[in-house]
Amino acid sequence: MHIALIGGTGFVGSAVLTELLGRGHQVTALARNPGKFAAQPGLTVVAADVLDAAQVAKAVAGVDAVISAYNPGWTEPQIHDLFLQGSQAILDGTKQAGVKRVLVVGGAGSLFVAPGVQLVDTPHFPAEWKQGALAARELLNRIQRETTLDWTFLSPPILLAPGERTGQYRVGADTPLPGVGDAPSGISAADLAVAIVDEIETPKHVQKRFTVAH
Repeated sequence: MHIALIGGTGFVGSAVLTELLGRGHQVTALARNPGKFAAQPGLTVVAADVLDAAQVAKAVAGVDAVISAYNPGWTEPQIHDLFLQGSQAILDGTKQAGVKRVLVVGGAGSLFVAPGVQLVDTPHFPAEWKQGALAARELLNRIQRETTLDWTFLSPPILLAPGERTGQYRVGADTPLPGVGDAPSGISAADLAVAIVDEIETPKHVQKRFTVAH
C-alpha cells in the first residue's frame, strides 16, 4: 500500500514508520523539516505544514490511507490549540485530496474509567499531560461526527513506553484494558505500531475508536 504518515519522527510515528517499511509499504512522510528523516528504501519525504489543509491535501493526494501520529510536543505551551488545529487540517486535507481512509492516534485520556467518567477527568490525571489529553478528547468528539471519511481513532493504553516488538496485543474499545494486579495496562511503541499497521492492512474498526495493550 501507499501510506501517508504524519508525525513520523515522533515517539509513536517513528515506530509506525519502521513497521510500515518493514512490511514493504510505500510511505510518504509529511514534515515541516524533511531533513529530520534519514533516507530509506520505500520512503519519500514531502515538505508540508500540517497546520495548512491545502498543503496536506497536496502531499497526500493519491495515497491509499493516511496515518496521523501528529503531536506538536508535550512541552509546547500551546499544545491544546495546535493539536486541534493541526488535526483538523489533516482531516480536512485528507478529504480535499479524496482519500477516504485515515487512522488517528489519540490519547488514553478519553477512555472511560467509570460510567460517564473519562480518565482525563479523574483527580490524579497528571497536569503536564492534561492539555494534550483534553485536545485529543475533543478531536475524538469531532471525528465521531465525521461521515465522509473511513476513520479509525486509536487510544493507546495508560502506559506507553519503549520496548521490544512482540507482535502481540489485546484489543479493547472505550475502556482501558485490565492490567496485572494494581498496575495499569501498557504496551511498547513498537507493538502499538504493529496494531496500527494491522488496522490499516485489515480494517476492523472503521468509524470506531479502539484501544490496545499487552
